[in-house]
Amino acid sequence: MNILVGYDRSNVAKEALALAKKYAKAFDAKIFLLTAMAQGPDLQLEDIQRTENELDRVASSFKEDDIQCETHAVVSSLTAGEVLVQFEQENDIDEIIIGVRRRSKVGKLLFGSNAQYIILQAQCPVVAVK
Repeated sequence: MNILVGYDRSNVAKEALALAKKYAKAFDAKIFLLTAMAQGPDLQLEDIQRTENELDRVASSFKEDDIQCETHAVVSSLTAGEVLVQFEQENDIDEIIIGVRRRSKVGKLLFGSNAQYIILQAQCPVVAVK
């Protein structure tokens, strides 16, 4: 079983990691940790390196528990939701686990909803953690 976890260092993402760890132990699954970063002039090399270091730190906690874990830091002009769905479709993912946080209707209108996009577009089951 392959489980994709969208990770953005938020508290809900940490809850998604905890659930992924439980699932991985129960189903002998491999975890794919993915962080999507927006391509643009504000993105610095230091930001990418900091993200990769954070992913490595998180992956080491999985490896300490004998859970296979692979990390991916993706820089793209796509939204985070689009990056996760694209990764899912290209990598034989069986389940996606994401953290969701409340956002106002205006916030969703202005910024979109990555969680909504993932839930509607993914070809596999999506577990949303809050």
